[in-house]
Amino acid sequence: MTNAETGGERTTPLTVSRGARRASGSAPGRANGHLRTVEEVSAGGVVISPAARGFDVAIIARYNRGGRLEWCLPKGHPEGSESFEEAAVREVEEETGIAGSILTTLGSIEYWFTVPSHRVHKTVHHFLLEAVGGELTIEKDPDHEAVDVAWVNLDDLDRVLSFPNERRIVQAARQVIQDSL
Repeated sequence: MTNAETGGERTTPLTVSRGARRASGSAPGRANGHLRTVEEVSAGGVVISPAARGFDVAIIARYNRGGRLEWCLPKGHPEGSESFEEAAVREVEEETGIAGSILTTLGSIEYWFTVPSHRVHKTVHHFLLEAVGGELTIEKDPDHEAVDVAWVNLDDLDRVLSFPNERRIVQAARQVIQDSL
């Protein structure tokens, strides 16, 4: 791009990522050459069940928007006037088949990702839940996002979960459990 096309600014991939103006004809979903940002909020959790060795945790496998299989903690968007706690309990049961009762909050994580039309800033509120019923199944997932579900020992989750930020939430769960024993 020439300096004349950008009003005197020289653009490179770095300056574009920092907000330099683009030539006219920006892609759809862009305002002034920038992707619009959408805020999303979800809630979910670490649902535990006593096991021969400590505790097992119900996790799900899903394909991300890019088609890659990821093992992650169950989570989803609050519906209507649901609180984060109510959404977490519902989402855990929908995505894993396991009914849970909240023991405590584990904190929140934030991350960004981009889809063709916009950037997403997502905040996920996590809770520690005790399994109180149900059986592992993905058949209750109304969005059909989960493609598999499994009980994984709490001590093995670091090797199975796809995302470092969820591994940090699991570490918080381990600490809560250790402090409670």
